Amino acid sequence: MLTYLLRRLLLMIPTLLGITVLVFSVMAMSPGGISAQTLIGGMDMKPQEKQALLDYYNKRYGLDKPAPVQYLRWLNNVSPIGFVTDAQGQRGEFSFSKGMDLGTSFQYGRPVSDILAERIPITLLLNLVTLPFTYIIAIMVGMKAATQRGSAFDVGAGMSMLALWSIPTMLAGVLLLGFFANVQHFQWFPTAGISSLEAQDMPFLPHWEGGGFVRGFLLDRIWHLILPVICLSYGGFAALTKLTRTSILENLHADYARTARAKGLAENDVLWKHVFRNSLLPLITVSAGLLPSLLAGSLIVENIFSINGMGQLAVEAVKGRDRELVLSITWISGFLTLIGYLIADFCYTLADPRVSYD
Repeated sequence: MLTYLLRRLLLMIPTLLGITVLVFSVMAMSPGGISAQTLIGGMDMKPQEKQALLDYYNKRYGLDKPAPVQYLRWLNNVSPIGFVTDAQGQRGEFSFSKGMDLGTSFQYGRPVSDILAERIPITLLLNLVTLPFTYIIAIMVGMKAATQRGSAFDVGAGMSMLALWSIPTMLAGVLLLGFFANVQHFQWFPTAGISSLEAQDMPFLPHWEGGGFVRGFLLDRIWHLILPVICLSYGGFAALTKLTRTSILENLHADYARTARAKGLAENDVLWKHVFRNSLLPLITVSAGLLPSLLAGSLIVENIFSINGMGQLAVEAVKGRDRELVLSITWISGFLTLIGYLIADFCYTLADPRVSYD
C-alpha cells in the first residue's frame, strides 16, 4: 500500500505540470497573449504613466520575455526547490529550501496565497456540505426505488430524477433566486453571500434574547447555504440515484444474495449486510469525478449567488488575464481533483476487501 501511495503521489507531479502547461499555452496563444500591454490597454492614463506601469510589469513579472521563459519563471517560483529570486525578479543562487511563492496578483496587487486563503475555505465549505447531502439522498431514494421496483414510487422517482438531471445549473439558480429570494414571491432566503453582515457579532448558537429569537451565526450560515447547496447538488443526486438503483438491483439478484436468503437471513440483513456494500463500488467510482464537477459547478453557483469563493475568483482572474492567479487556481483545482481520485482508490479497499494494492 505504501509503495502504491508513493507511486501515485509521484505521478501527480507530471500530471500537474501538464495541466499548468496546457492552461498557460491557452492563455499565451489567446488574442493579446500575456503581456503588460494587454493588462493596461483599457486604462485611462497619461502616456508617461502608462509607460511607467508597462516597464514595472515587464520588470516585475518578466512579461516581455518569451512565453516558455515566463512559464519556467513561474514554475521556479511555485516550486519549493529552485533559484531564489528577489523582489525585482532577478535570479539568485539555487536552493533546496527556498519555499513556494505563488506570486502577486496583477488585478489585486496582493499575494496570491493570501487571496486563495480567503476564498478556498468558502468553496470547500460549499462542497463539503454538498457531497454528504448528495450521497444521502441518492442512496436513500435509489435503495427504496430498487426494493420497490415497478411501484409508483419507483416510476415517480425515475421521472423526477431524469427531469432534475435535464435542468441546467444556471437556469436552476436563477429560478431559485426568482421564486424563493424575491420580494414578489416568497423571499424565504437571502439573495447573496454566505452570511449576513451582522452575523460576525452574533453568538454561535441560536437562542432567545430579550423576548426575541436570535438565529446566531450557525443558523445564519445554514440559512444562506440552503439555495446554493440545492443548486450544486440536485444534478449529482439525480444521476447517483439512478446509478444506485441499478447497482442494487444487479446485486439483489446475484448468486450470493440468493444464497444468503436460502440460509434464512431476513431481507433487511441481505440488503444492508451483503448487497449494499457491493453496490457501493460504482458510487465510489463516480465520486472520484464528482469533486471536479462540483468545483466546476461552484464557478456558476458562486456567480449566481454572489459568493466570494474560488469559482467567482476564477472568472475574475480569466477576465483580467491575471496569469499568476489563473495558474495558481488551476494548480490547486488539479491537485484537489487528483487527491479525490486517490481517496476513491482507498475507498475501494474499504468497500471490498478483495481489492489490494500491494
